[in-house]
Order: sequence, then structure tokens, then C-alpha cells
Amino acid sequence: MALQWLILSYVVAAEVVIAVILTLPYPMLLKKRIVSLVSLILQPAASIVAFAGFQLLDLYWKNEHRLMCSSEVCTATERDRYEKSIYKAQRNLVLCAAGILLYWCIYRICKYNKDLEHLEELEKRCKAE
Repeated sequence: MALQWLILSYVVAAEVVIAVILTLPYPMLLKKRIVSLVSLILQPAASIVAFAGFQLLDLYWKNEHRLMCSSEVCTATERDRYEKSIYKAQRNLVLCAAGILLYWCIYRICKYNKDLEHLEELEKRCKAE
């Protein structure tokens, strides 16, 4: 079960790196090439949204069917295990939300740069006329 969270954490880390690379100031030619490369990666990487959404549903289902350990009948180890599982679920929820949000941010940054490039081309054409 931990493998899926490890994969998701690596994907989120890669998304952070890509978002930082996209937002750094570069010369225009290099910026266009980076944006076009990331745009090619975006379509296959859209599966991260479905994967994170599935993991969110899994977290919801586990939360609804988790045994509660709030009475005095529970031992200290059972209570610690319950609290640890709650903390893990919260961490995994943040990880899923970060994966979806970062994908959306990268998509919007690429779209913004492409729109900006398109507007610059239109401006050049209008000046040439």
C-alpha cells in the first residue's frame, strides 16, 4: 500500500520542480522550448489527476469505515495506532490535493505562455502591415 503514496510523492516532487523551472526567468527562445517540452508531457501526465482522485476516494472510504477508538476500553497502543492512521490519512490527503493543484498550475502556466506567444505573433503581424 505504501508504494502508491511513494509514487505520488515522487510525482508531486517532479511537479514542483517543473513549476519552478517554468516560473524562472529565461531568455525567450529557451522559455519557448521549455514550455513546448512541458506541454508535450502534460497530456500523458494528466493521469495523475485521476490517480490522485482515486486515492482521495480511497481515503474517504477508509475514513468512513475506520474503527473509532475514543472510548476508555481502548488500550494506549490501540489509541496510538488510531492517531497514527489519522495523521497518515491527513498527510496523504494533502499529498493528493498538492498533486492535483500543481498539475493545474503547470497547465495554466503553459497555457499562459502559449497565449502570450500567440499575442506576440499577432502584434508582429499588425506592426508589419
